[in-house]
Amino acid sequence: MSTGLIVAIVVVALIVVVLLAVASRRKRTKQVEKVQTRAMHDDAAHHREQAQQSRTEAELAEERAKRTAAEADLNERKAEERERELEGER
Repeated sequence: MSTGLIVAIVVVALIVVVLLAVASRRKRTKQVEKVQTRAMHDDAAHHREQAQQSRTEAELAEERAKRTAAEADLNERKAEERERELEGER
């Protein structure tokens, strides 16, 4: 075989190897991008879930606060009523 033919075969073989390496890298890059995108969606969903839980906890705390304030008002009215009763007994 002539030297030129051997050099041409080696060059073509190197080009094929480089093209396969580039294709493999692109495939891995696309897979990583898909995984990262999925992870970002999962992260966003997690934050939404946490936000909903926080809202629910805030609503429950608000209800408890209203109930406690109502109890405080009731106790204040009872105290005033008792004081009036005591004043009326004098």
